[in-house]
Amino acid sequence: MKLSMICQPALASNSPYRVCDENGGEIAWANAFLDAQRLRQLSLRSVRIYAYDLLHFARWFEPQHQPLPHITESTLVAYVRHQLEQQPQPTPQTVNHRLGTVRCCYRFHTGQEIPAGKVHFQHRYTKRSPLGYGRSRPAIARGLRLKEDRRVIVPLTAEEVAQFWGTFRTYRDLGLVGLMLLDGLRSCEVLALELADVQLSEGQMRVQGKGNKQRLVPLPPEISEALWNYLRLERPTTTNSPALFVSLKGRQRGQTLTAAGLRSLFRHHRVRSHVHHANPHRFRHSFGRDMVEAEMSLPARQPLMGHSQIGTTMLYVNLAPQDVWSEYARAIEKRKKASHLLQVPVLGSEHLS
Repeated sequence: MKLSMICQPALASNSPYRVCDENGGEIAWANAFLDAQRLRQLSLRSVRIYAYDLLHFARWFEPQHQPLPHITESTLVAYVRHQLEQQPQPTPQTVNHRLGTVRCCYRFHTGQEIPAGKVHFQHRYTKRSPLGYGRSRPAIARGLRLKEDRRVIVPLTAEEVAQFWGTFRTYRDLGLVGLMLLDGLRSCEVLALELADVQLSEGQMRVQGKGNKQRLVPLPPEISEALWNYLRLERPTTTNSPALFVSLKGRQRGQTLTAAGLRSLFRHHRVRSHVHHANPHRFRHSFGRDMVEAEMSLPARQPLMGHSQIGTTMLYVNLAPQDVWSEYARAIEKRKKASHLLQVPVLGSEHLS
């Protein structure tokens, strides 16, 4: 059976993404779950990710001709083995996300968790607060989950940012990248911005974050000036797109800037600037690093970066190795000035024999 995901016009309460077979017949259990997520007002981007996860699982599961409510954790173990035998092998994060989607779909249809079957991965453990204080609380690990390596993104240095920044020649690009660097916006948040979200007179902007959560972010004077010049001088007056950022030339002139267009923009400027590891997320991470160095409080950084959990803000901001060494050297020098006990005596040659 050959399955695929198609996108078709749909009502606002239904998912436009459908998992179908080669004859156009729908996979009912998958599409019912997708419709429910759209009914919950999840963003189309989130529904699309769910659809791809269910498509991957359905391609493996449907040939077994087994009803969805009959699966157990043993079924998921076999599904994980199937994924790990593929080339290229998916990352643990990808596998865990697919397992989470299958578990959500199972709960939607049955109202229960997937039973253990012949394997027992569920276990209890204690979990502390992400801030490290308070009593530990009991938690339950529900089912199989692969171990994930902690992803550490090294932010760009000030020199790399200046080198990359210097290759831009339009106010649109300066405003777009500036929002990532000076406001910490995600690439999807930048692309989702609309003209109505920009409040230049008030020096702020409304941002639609993950989970359709809105937040207000301040606009630095440099970014306000770049956006004002872009709207006044560069943005096509003939466009009817409500999006803030649109294409400036070519056949797509005046149309909403897409994710593919943003990737192409970064590829072009990586070549021109020779900063080959510059990408939107590194700019966001550089913003987090800069806020740490400016001693901005953790509760203030959390809403600014659009994190629902303060623990995410703590895990997200990591100092680069060179920053760790410079902070270590600064601390040692400060300790030396505070105490003469750390003075290393000069040894004569008689002590070296």
